[in-house]
Amino acid sequence: MLPDLPPEPDIIIAPLPYEVRLQARTRDSITRIVIHCTETPDLASARQFGEQIHYPSGTGNSGHFYIERDGRIHRYVSPDRIAHHVVGGNADSIGIELINTGRYPNWLDSRHQAMTEPYPDAQIAALIALLHQLRKQFPNLHEIAGHEDLDLRLQPASDNPDLQVARKRDPGPLFPWPQVLAASGLTRVGAR
Repeated sequence: MLPDLPPEPDIIIAPLPYEVRLQARTRDSITRIVIHCTETPDLASARQFGEQIHYPSGTGNSGHFYIERDGRIHRYVSPDRIAHHVVGGNADSIGIELINTGRYPNWLDSRHQAMTEPYPDAQIAALIALLHQLRKQFPNLHEIAGHEDLDLRLQPASDNPDLQVARKRDPGPLFPWPQVLAASGLTRVGAR
């Protein structure tokens, strides 16, 4: 049972240019949310990355929703489309990106793996409101995971190829999992 529901969030609809090329899916196929952080300084740089084409289909890598530090929510990909946001876990999930610097700009440098930017209260409140709205829209939605829970691959460090670093660490150690889990009613899966 969900706790007291927050008000429905306002969502800014800003589709990526290739949204219609992404594969369609049914509402009942969506069972999981994947939480990411952009590991970029701002929404503009995250959008720029999302617009880049990486696949023969003319599509790129992007979450469905992006939440700014002040709580504004942007939808770049409709949830009825499969976005490319987590290797091997896209077909049944909705990707939510939180604007956060993460390890930017030294993502794979072994000397810079700490993630020190906290998630502001407004951002987390907006995330919780969005999760409630999505649970009402998608009847089989019952799980949540962090990108770090699902993509466990290691890569050679950019500063020393003899060292291995995590390819993905988001949303990272400062993400308030207990608060989000208690407020959302979702079950975390894949946690290390």
